[in-house]
Amino acid sequence: MKFFLSFLILLCVTFSKAQQEKDPYTLEANYFYGNIAEHSNDISHLIAAHPSGVMLSFNQKTFGKNAWESRFNYPDYGASFIYQDFKNETLGENYGLYAHYNFYFLKRHLMFRVGQGLSYNTNPYDRVSNFRNNAFGSDLLSSTYLMLNYKKENIINGLGIQAGLSLIHYSNANVKAPNSSVNSVTLNIGINYLLDADNQPDYIPNTENKIFSEQVKYNFAFRSGVNESDIIGTGQFVFYIASAYADKRINRKSAIQFGADVFFSNFLKQHIRYQFIALPSEGSTGQEDYKRVGLFVGHELFINKISLITQLGYYVYYPFDFEGRVYNRIGLKRYINNKWFAAITLKAHAAKAEAVELGIGIRL
Repeated sequence: MKFFLSFLILLCVTFSKAQQEKDPYTLEANYFYGNIAEHSNDISHLIAAHPSGVMLSFNQKTFGKNAWESRFNYPDYGASFIYQDFKNETLGENYGLYAHYNFYFLKRHLMFRVGQGLSYNTNPYDRVSNFRNNAFGSDLLSSTYLMLNYKKENIINGLGIQAGLSLIHYSNANVKAPNSSVNSVTLNIGINYLLDADNQPDYIPNTENKIFSEQVKYNFAFRSGVNESDIIGTGQFVFYIASAYADKRINRKSAIQFGADVFFSNFLKQHIRYQFIALPSEGSTGQEDYKRVGLFVGHELFINKISLITQLGYYVYYPFDFEGRVYNRIGLKRYINNKWFAAITLKAHAAKAEAVELGIGIRL
C-alpha cells in the first residue's frame, strides 16, 4: 500500500508540473490478466491460477529537442507502478516501481516498452511458515517487464486506448536463496490521457551528419554485490569483479566490445566446501580455486546518457564446475560525464541468474 500511495503522490506532482510548464506528458492505466510461465519444473506447484493486476504509468514525450530523441524516433520515458496478485497464497502479491522507455513503430501506433525496477513481495520464502515458496527468497526483488501494445492517443479530448501483451519477470538474482523466479505472460488493456492535447509541439527532424567516427575506447570497470549459492542457508557473501575491455562505435547508436572479466566469487568457497562434504560423488576435492576468468564479446546501445549493454562470455580459467562455462550479462550504464560511468547489470548462465552487479568504471 505504501508503494501505491507514493506512486499516486508522484503522479499528482508530475501532473501539477506538467500543467504549470506545459510539458508534454501522458498518463496511463492498464489492467492485465494472464499465466505464469513454467520455465522450470521447480515452480510447477506454484502455478495454481491466472494472475492479474494493474499498471499505472506516466510518460514524458520527446519531440527532438535533443539529437538522441529523433535518432530513436521520439521515444517516451517515464515511471510505472505495477500491482500483481498471483492468485496463490504461497506467492502472495507484488508491488513494484519501475523506470521505462517507450519506443514507437508503424506510424507510432505500435509501442514497445522496456521497464526495469524493484518489486516488494508480501510472502517470500520462510523455512517454517512458507517453505513452498521457492521462487522468492527475499521480499525485495529485481523486476523487468516488456510490453508490446497497439496504442491510439487522443481519440477524444486527450483520451486514448491501448491493448497488447506484457511479460513481467521477478527475481532477486540469487542475492538470497531460493530464487527460482517467476515470469508472467499477460494480456493487457487500458486507457491513456494526453495532457494539453491541443498544444503539442511539432516533431523536430534529425539533422545529424550520417557519417560518424570514433576511435577505439578502453574501458575499466569494478563491480561488486552480495549473492548466495542455490543451496538454502549457505550464506550471503560479497563478490568482486574486475573488467577491462575495448569498444568501437560503429555508428551513433551502437558499439561492439571485446574484453575480459576476473571473478572473485566468495560464495563459491562455501559452495565448494558444501559439495565436498555433502556430495562426495561429484568428485570435488574441496580445494578447488573459487576464482574464474572469462573473455567476452558485447554490444552497447547508446540512448542519451544511458546505454544498454549485452555481453556473452566464456570462462577460460574454470577450476570448479558451476553452471557451465558460458555466461551472459545484461544491464544499464549511466554516463556521469564523457569518461566516468556507473552501471547495474545482471550476470547469469543462460536463464539462471548468478548476481546483480553494481559497478563504476571509466571509458578512455
